[in-house]
Amino acid sequence: MPTLDWLNRDAALAVADKVPYRLLNHVSSHGTGEGNLLIQGDNLEALKALLPLYRGRVKCIYIDPPYNTKSAFEHYDDNLEHSQWLSMMWPRLVLLRELLAEDGSIWVTIDDNEGHYLKVAMDEVFGRRNYIANVIWQKKYSPQNDAEFFSAMHDHVHVFAKNSLSWKRHLVPRTEKQDKAYKNPDNDARGLWKASDLTRAEHRDRDYYAIVTPSGKSVFPARGRSWSRPPEEIDRLRADNRLWFGKAGDAIPSLKRFLSEVKEGVVPQTIWYREEVGDNQDAKKEIKELFDQSIFGTPKPEFLIKRMLEISTDPHDLVLDSYLGSGTTAAVAHKMNRRWIGIEMGEHATSHCLPRLDKVLSGEQGGISQTVNWKGGGGFQFLKLGDPIFDEHGAIHPNVRFASLASFIWHQETGQPSTRKFDSPLLGVHQGRAIYLLFNGILGDKRPESGNVLTGAVLRAIRDILPHNGPKTIYGESVNLGPARLAQERIEFRHIPYDVKAR
Repeated sequence: MPTLDWLNRDAALAVADKVPYRLLNHVSSHGTGEGNLLIQGDNLEALKALLPLYRGRVKCIYIDPPYNTKSAFEHYDDNLEHSQWLSMMWPRLVLLRELLAEDGSIWVTIDDNEGHYLKVAMDEVFGRRNYIANVIWQKKYSPQNDAEFFSAMHDHVHVFAKNSLSWKRHLVPRTEKQDKAYKNPDNDARGLWKASDLTRAEHRDRDYYAIVTPSGKSVFPARGRSWSRPPEEIDRLRADNRLWFGKAGDAIPSLKRFLSEVKEGVVPQTIWYREEVGDNQDAKKEIKELFDQSIFGTPKPEFLIKRMLEISTDPHDLVLDSYLGSGTTAAVAHKMNRRWIGIEMGEHATSHCLPRLDKVLSGEQGGISQTVNWKGGGGFQFLKLGDPIFDEHGAIHPNVRFASLASFIWHQETGQPSTRKFDSPLLGVHQGRAIYLLFNGILGDKRPESGNVLTGAVLRAIRDILPHNGPKTIYGESVNLGPARLAQERIEFRHIPYDVKAR
C-alpha cells in the first residue's frame, strides 16, 4: 500500500510510544452518575492516560481537529506548517485506534486543505480495507463572493471502522419529507406507496422481454436496459397488485413499495445537506443561545453529530471526542443516552465546556433537545490531567495511589482495560494466572513493612484472604522469599518500579 511521507515522519511515528502515562485527577462531580468524563488537558497525553481504562471500549470517536487553514483561531493555533500538522495528527490517530472497539468507528471532519492527506494517513493507521466513506457535509448556505477561486461550501467527514468486517451501521431515521413521497392513487388497501423502477441499467437478453399492460399494450425496457425481475416474478407481482402501469394502464410498469413495509430508516448517503443536519450558521446560533455570545469560531451543529451517532451507536455506547471544542459532541451524546468522554485543553474546558454540559443536565432545550425529547438528568465527572505515573528518575510518582497503579499494571499484563474499581491486592485472573499488586499498604494491618514486600507473612495473608491455586504474578517493592519457594508457590515476582513498563 502506498504510504505518506513528510518531514520528521519517522519521529512522528514514535511519538505515541514515548508519551508518558499520566494520572487523571478528579476535580468535581456534576449531576448523578459517574460514567461520563470531561477531561482538561493536552489531548495526546489524555488519550494515553485513558488507555489502561478504556482500550478497545469506545464505540464511536468523533474529532474536529484544527483544519490548518492558515488563519488565526482564538482557541487554538490553526496555522501549522503541513508536515507539523501531519506530525501532530499521526500519534493521536494511533492512540484513538487503540481506544476504539473492534466494532467501532471514527469520524473526522476536515476541509480540502488537509483532507486528502488525512485520508492517506488514516489508510495507514486504520487500514485501507477499513475505510467506510467520505461524507460531504454542506456547511454553508450563502456563497462567499469574495473567494479567490471557488467558494467552499462543504467539509469532508472521513469515516473509518476499526474492523470493517465487524462494524455494523444503522439506518438513518426517516423524515416527514421522505414520507410525503408516498401516495395512494389507486386506493390500495395496503396504504401509501411509492413507485420504483423495475429495470436495471444494463442489457441482458434473458431479461429483455415484453410485458403486456392492462390496456393490452406490449412494453419493453428502454434501450440499453432490461427488466430487473424474471417473467415468473413479474407474474407474481401482477397477481399481488404490486405493479403500477399509470393511471391509464398503458405505461411501463413500476414496482409499488408500501410505506408500511419499508425499513425503519434509509441507507445513509454520502451527501448531507444543511436542511437535514444544519450548517455553520446553525451551530453558531446554538452556541449564542447558550452563552449569549459567539464563543467559538467553528462549532458544529448538534444535528450533524446526532446523524453520526444515529448511524454508528446504540444507547449506552461510549462516545469519545478528543477535540471537544465547544462541547457539542458531549452534549449530543448525553441527550441521546450515550456515555461520553470529552477532552479539551486550556481554560476553554472550564469556561465553556463545563457550563454548557451543566446546562444539558438542567434540561436546556437548544439543538436536538426537542427532537429527542430531552428533559435533563444524568451526570459527569470533571477531571484534570495530573502527574506522570513515573517521575523523571523512572520511579513511581509519589502522587500515584493503589487504584491508579493497579489499572496500569492490569493493562500492562493483559493488554485489556480495567472494568472495575481495584480495592484489593488481587487485581484479577487472566488466562489462569492471578495478578497481585502490593502497593500503598493495601493489606492494612496484616502488612509487614507496609505490605509492599513479599514475605512469608504477606504470602499467607494473600492465600487466606484471596486464594488462587494456579500460577501467580505478584508486583511488589521487593521479595524475601528464595527462588525455590517462589517456584514451589508458582509465583513470578515483579519489582516495582523496574518491571512496571509503559505498554
